Amino acid sequence: MILITDDLCAQLLANGAADKENDHVPVLKLFDPTGPATWLLTELDMDGDTLFGLCDLGFGFPELGNVSLAELESVKGRLGLGIERDLYFQGRFPLSVYAEAARHSGHITEEERLLQQAADGLAKPHSELPPDTAEQTRR
Repeated sequence: MILITDDLCAQLLANGAADKENDHVPVLKLFDPTGPATWLLTELDMDGDTLFGLCDLGFGFPELGNVSLAELESVKGRLGLGIERDLYFQGRFPLSVYAEAARHSGHITEEERLLQQAADGLAKPHSELPPDTAEQTRR
């Protein structure tokens, strides 16, 4: 199977060449048909090999990062099967939403409820630190 079609490649390259950092919607989902590994990819560098996206190797800690297309194409898992492209994947949210949902669930998910919760949580302005009341107390 061809992992990246010409159309997908053009979209990934365009995202990778963007002048400013964007929170792109994933263009492509790759997976190991005999294991838990999954990749949601948004960008391809001009080198034609370095992809960026959400990577989940199945250890419970998905992370944003780079992966080599050549390495993915060379993988032969159980039964001699290689990495495959999800032909039916349609990204519906920016990558940050998938990453937040994966952080909560421990794996990449496409479950609508979890993705919507992640999107709602990211949309709310909030601070991780409590307001600094120490300065007010001293006065």
